[in-house]
Amino acid sequence: MASMIDIKRRKVSIQSTQQITKAMKLVSTVKLQRAKMRAEQSKAYFDCMYETVTSMLAKTGHSDHPYLKGGGGKKAVVVITSNRGLAGGYNSNVIKLVTNTALPKEEVLVYAVGKKGRDVLSRRGYEIAGDFSDMIEEPQYPDAVRLAGKLLADFAEGKIGEIYLAYTVFKNTVSHIPTLLKLLPVEGAAADAAEDKTAQVPMNFEPEDDEALDLIIPKYITSLLYGGLVEAAASENGARMQAMDSATSNAEEIISHLTLLYNRARQGSITQELTEIIAGAEAIS
Repeated sequence: MASMIDIKRRKVSIQSTQQITKAMKLVSTVKLQRAKMRAEQSKAYFDCMYETVTSMLAKTGHSDHPYLKGGGGKKAVVVITSNRGLAGGYNSNVIKLVTNTALPKEEVLVYAVGKKGRDVLSRRGYEIAGDFSDMIEEPQYPDAVRLAGKLLADFAEGKIGEIYLAYTVFKNTVSHIPTLLKLLPVEGAAADAAEDKTAQVPMNFEPEDDEALDLIIPKYITSLLYGGLVEAAASENGARMQAMDSATSNAEEIISHLTLLYNRARQGSITQELTEIIAGAEAIS
């Protein structure tokens, strides 16, 4: 059995750690309330924008617009993780989502939003095309505009031919779903539209379709990126709050166990001292 001094030092160390985890839990709880509200407010617009644009593009027929054709460039993946750890499996789940896809590593350009994802993917051999880690702390719409501008510029230059978004969907406080969403070129709605006769009605654009798509697609990409940023921020704080709550509970259990061990060691020490005193007294008499 460990000595009383060792047990006491261990207990003090765990208590210090518990104070830190408890404080981090409180901070994450406050941040979660703000992030959750923003995610819930933007989700309806996020979903409506995606459904509307994909449905509209499915009715355009055969368009030669560069945003819809794609190209032979690499595949851009916007990976949204956090800048800090201690968030349970939040970061590792997004990284696994990227590394376990069918996208070959050699064909992927990572646009990293979050230092954790950037560092891990860089070590695993992925090419980092851009670092936008600053915008995950307090996501704002202008941040999404800046990121969308970079992606669309690279798309127009032929540097990339497809754009994906890897982020974490905020379902509720305890449920966060890693998701890989294809942004460009939009293909998913075409098959659904073919099955729907009403969807086969051609889309009329005013002005011309190329001019209209030049306005619509950047807004579409920006909106989805902003939605992904705010949902990821809410998911990060929710995951960190859960992780810190679990760590605080574990610390409490360890402290209780160490207190029991300390009391046993103290009782054993007292018993041994009494035994020695009694034995000494008997020897003298």
